[in-house]
Amino acid sequence: MSPTNPSKAPSTLGIGVDIGGTGTKGGIVDLSTGELVGDRYRIPTPNPATPEAVANVVKQIVDELQSRPEAPASDSHVGIVFPAIIKDGVALSAANVDKSWINTNVDALMTETLGREVEALNDADGAGLAEAYYGAGRDKTGLVMVITLGTGIGSAMILNGQLVPNAELGHLEIDGHDAETQASAAAREREDLPWKKWAKKRLQRYFSHVEFLFSPSLFIIGGGVSKNSEKFVPYLDLKTPVEIASLRNNAGIVGAALWAQQCRDAQAAKAVIDPEKK
Repeated sequence: MSPTNPSKAPSTLGIGVDIGGTGTKGGIVDLSTGELVGDRYRIPTPNPATPEAVANVVKQIVDELQSRPEAPASDSHVGIVFPAIIKDGVALSAANVDKSWINTNVDALMTETLGREVEALNDADGAGLAEAYYGAGRDKTGLVMVITLGTGIGSAMILNGQLVPNAELGHLEIDGHDAETQASAAAREREDLPWKKWAKKRLQRYFSHVEFLFSPSLFIIGGGVSKNSEKFVPYLDLKTPVEIASLRNNAGIVGAALWAQQCRDAQAAKAVIDPEKK
């Protein structure tokens, strides 16, 4: 859906919302730069985090952002990133939210609640898309792989600026184990592994396997542990260049807004090609 050159971002404003297990936050994004316009707005994620309860929180956030003088057009699409596998707008899993989300049409629920078009995306995909477009992957062509190291391993694949969604590469089986149980930041802490040993034994094995499978042009490493990148990245021996994610806590919001704009542009292009299906 996106342009082939990641540096050519659309020149407009959009709203992005990042739904997390403890907090839901949103912001107005300048899609020509990937920067937030004004402050983020955050509300605690309700408990239990049922679809209806979360949808109402998202509406509160979007209403607040839309009331600001710098808000985008009121009919602009809203992007949402969500901790689930999202296929055709439907949640096929649920992480850190109520299990009633499974098989919920997130796009339809949010569109009805907000009264405007909403485009939902997996949270790791949204953050990865933003990082590839505006952050460490800006101006890079080929396959950019964003890998986040945290409680698990999140992943996003962006090919020439276009997202390949729902790449659950933290669940690759390596040496008989789910990869994230061995190579995540949580695994390092749980087993009290020194940084060097974690990098040379666990991360090296994981990244070498992913490199062999996909031959990427660039790895971008994110997650909270990335702030200590000097403690482990120098020990990785890979053919693929490695960069550290730069957008931090805003990546989900930015990626959500960008995804919504890309979807809207794709729909508009399709309507021009096939006006009967507009």
